[in-house]
Amino acid sequence: MTEAQQAGSVSKALNAAWVRPFLFLVFIVIAWDLTIRLFKIPPYQIPAPADVVVVLWHDWPELMAQAWPTTYATICGFLLSAVFGIPVAMLIAGSKTVESYVYPLLVFSQSVPKIAIAPLFVVWFGFGIIPKVISAFLLGFFPVVVSAVQGFKSVDPDMVDLARAMQGSRAKVFLAVNLPHAMPAIFSGLKVSVTLAVVGAVVGEFVGSNSGIGYVLQRSIGTFDLPTMFAALVILALIGVVLFWLVDRIEKLVIPWHVSQREEFLFAA
Repeated sequence: MTEAQQAGSVSKALNAAWVRPFLFLVFIVIAWDLTIRLFKIPPYQIPAPADVVVVLWHDWPELMAQAWPTTYATICGFLLSAVFGIPVAMLIAGSKTVESYVYPLLVFSQSVPKIAIAPLFVVWFGFGIIPKVISAFLLGFFPVVVSAVQGFKSVDPDMVDLARAMQGSRAKVFLAVNLPHAMPAIFSGLKVSVTLAVVGAVVGEFVGSNSGIGYVLQRSIGTFDLPTMFAALVILALIGVVLFWLVDRIEKLVIPWHVSQREEFLFAA
């Protein structure tokens, strides 16, 4: 009985949500180290994992200090993308006229590389936090709009007609039917948006900044300090993972019924 309980505990621990990604990450690091040793790749091309760990250990306070401006710009840009993206999606989904005018322009705007227009933000707004926030906003805006439009358009028309037949106002019908039905799609867009906002903030720091992880990357590339560059990439990945996790936690609080259904489907599969 005890052995069965221990086996069940081990199986439950291995099936935890964080264990498998952690094991896969360990596998990647080991493969990375073995590849460098096997093919004798010089340190100026790809640093060894141990060298990156040493930089993370010794320069952790400095990296954390540089991570704050990037995180702040990311959060501000992400919040702006949510504040503006969801209302724009409501307008597009609710009006064919607005969709015909606005939606093609949004698609067209995504074909313009943000790194190409980021210098304009520096010219217009200087070297402060604003160019980085705008870059994060531009990269995070489109996924929110696309996902939210899809969510609002997927609402069952019969449900809307039934709510209106019960003499519900447009605002009440929207809050009771349209918005809850679209929330899963909206949060899917927000999850994509928050990771892209990290990229946008770094793009803004590449163009003109004297602080942030993007500045650390640019400085490291200029001096061929690859261990520091890889350590900065690790910090960027951690920022993205933490922000994604926070959005996922908020999703579980806002729409717990959808999250539970999704988890049941995944465990069944």
